[in-house]
Amino acid sequence: MTSRILISDYDPLWPQQFETLRHRIADALGGLATTIEHIGSTAVPGLAAKPVIDIDVLLRSATDLPLVIARLSLLGYEHRGDLGIPGRDAFRTPPDGLPHHLYVCPPDSEECKRHIAFRDYLRAHPEDARAYATLKRRLAAKFSDDRESYTRAKSEFVAEILSRADQPTP
Repeated sequence: MTSRILISDYDPLWPQQFETLRHRIADALGGLATTIEHIGSTAVPGLAAKPVIDIDVLLRSATDLPLVIARLSLLGYEHRGDLGIPGRDAFRTPPDGLPHHLYVCPPDSEECKRHIAFRDYLRAHPEDARAYATLKRRLAAKFSDDRESYTRAKSEFVAEILSRADQPTP
């Protein structure tokens, strides 16, 4: 079942929701995680977004992944593999939790670096963040039931922002 794509106005509670999730994940992982980052559109103040928090966890060592999978499973997360994006493992969130996407990345993850560069660029360039919000709203209306097409249609904009942020595109 595919859910409809909904773009919401920025919610000032999103950073607080991230902090709640970050603390829970950090407590479970301890020193296995070197950083837990709020990424994606909900991490950019004022930016309209799907009301789902995106989180990247950067591991201290790629060899810790099996232990991380075990610890996260105790919180109700289900390991889903890389979902076609090498260098990042996705987890299905517990059904009773705040809506979020959790990704675990090895040290020096290019995917994590791109996420942070994109977020930081939009935080520093509100005019581009507004343009991104406009694009997302238009694409959500056009592809309301087709997440893959919605994501693909944003890719040119994302690539342009990453090039401005001096980051390689995926």
